[in-house]
Amino acid sequence: MLVLSRKKDESIIINDHIRVTIVEIRGDKVRLGIDAPKDVSVHRREVYEAIQSQLRHQESNTPLTPETGN
Repeated sequence: MLVLSRKKDESIIINDHIRVTIVEIRGDKVRLGIDAPKDVSVHRREVYEAIQSQLRHQESNTPLTPETGN
């Protein structure tokens, strides 16, 4: 894991197209602004994990069909 220090209004750039900016620091919370292309999904970890869990559940409940081979 890369660990960086940033101050308010400072940013990091990821892969030339994603900018993460420190918007606010209040106590033990940091507010981030994320500027990314529309085709890039950005989720909080707990939301991402819920989506992945739901997708796994859907895949495990999908019946096999001869057309798709799944």
